[in-house]
Formats: sequence, C-alpha cells, structure tokens
Amino acid sequence: MATRCAFDRLARRCCQLLLTGVVLAGFAYADWDFSLIVRRASALYGPSVEGRHRVDEWKAMLGGSKPAGDLEMLERVNRFFNGELRYVEDIDLWHMDDYWATPVQALWRGAGDCEDFAIAKYFSLRQWGMPADKLLITYVKVLNPERAHMVLTYYPDADGEPLVLDSLVDTIEPADARKDLLPVYAFNGEGVWLPDATDSTIGSNSIAGDIKQLSRWQDVLNKMKAEGFPVEGNTP
Repeated sequence: MATRCAFDRLARRCCQLLLTGVVLAGFAYADWDFSLIVRRASALYGPSVEGRHRVDEWKAMLGGSKPAGDLEMLERVNRFFNGELRYVEDIDLWHMDDYWATPVQALWRGAGDCEDFAIAKYFSLRQWGMPADKLLITYVKVLNPERAHMVLTYYPDADGEPLVLDSLVDTIEPADARKDLLPVYAFNGEGVWLPDATDSTIGSNSIAGDIKQLSRWQDVLNKMKAEGFPVEGNTP
C-alpha cells in the first residue's frame, strides 16, 4: 500500500502543477510523416536497414487498427518496445553516463536503457490519443539492490490504481505489486512533479539533479524536431 500511496501522491501533485500552468514544450499529435522521419534519421544517424525496418514496424503498429481501449493500447506498446529494443546501459551504447534518446534513435540502434523505453512508450500512447494526464514518466528508486530506474506509469483516473510499464518486466503490473520501486519524481509532456522536501516517503535527497534531468527532456524534444516530428508550443 505504501508504494501505491507514493505513486498516487505523485500523480496528484503533477495534476496540481498542470492546473497552475507549469507546462513544457509539446508535440502536435497529428499524423506523423514517417517518410520524412526516416530520411532525417538516415541523414542524422547514418543509413541502417535494420533501423529503418524497426521504424517501419513502429509506423505499422501506430497506423494499424486502433486498440479498443486503454489496456489494449498499453499492452501493444509495451510488448512492441520490450520486444524491439535490447536493454543496454548508456555508457555502453552512447559512451555517456546519462543520455536520453528519442524513440527513433532507440529504434535505429535497436537498443536503449530504461528512460529510452519509457519515452518511446509515452510518445506512442500519446500519438494514439491517450490523454497526457493518464501518463507519467516516473523516475524511481529500485530498492533491492538500490539503483536509479525509470518507468512509465498509467493512471486510469484520479482514484484508480496506477499501472507500471517497465523495460525490465514484460508484464504490466499494478503499483501495489511493485514493492521494489519507490517513486522519486515524474513528468510528462505537459507538466512536472517535484516532491516536497519534507516528504520522507519520496526520498527528496535523490532529486538533486532534477533540473538537469528536465533539460534532457528538452533535448529529446529538440532532437525529435530535427527528426521531422511536428512541435508546438515554447518552453517557458
């Protein structure tokens, strides 16, 4: 129950920030021009037959029959990226300690680490029309062994139990079942949640690099713009 309560507090705080106007740059979720995106990816990242195939498969999934409901959306997207991408740490894949890749970059390489999976799943679900307030990219602490991790969390409604989409676990599980995770902060394309310094449940000492982390989100948006994705709005 403690894990779920922490996730619930996180979602409520994020909603409060959305209502008070803390807004990040976002994308116009119109039809994406995948022919342009593939051309840009080839120019930016070099030709890749395998990468182009994975992006084509992504296009086919998004352009196929729309799932009947949210749970089917979650299952399809989770299954797709957990199947298409290998889990590789940033230092091995990008030769950097921390790098946030776009969905196209991850698919072009066929690999990514936790935040790359979460980001790719987030944008896919938003493209299918899922409201932003149902989705949070959530930075968590794995408790045993202790380490940093990132997942995508889905909230069916204000009072519903959140579900966790994890790059390391193929099944989508409710927060109550993920007692190994403790949420630290979360964000989506429209807002960011920051824990209160007095909230010992969240573990505020783990949030020192938050501004830097959100700048990486802005980097992702800029890279997606360069890849040909339509961007709307400005960062305040």
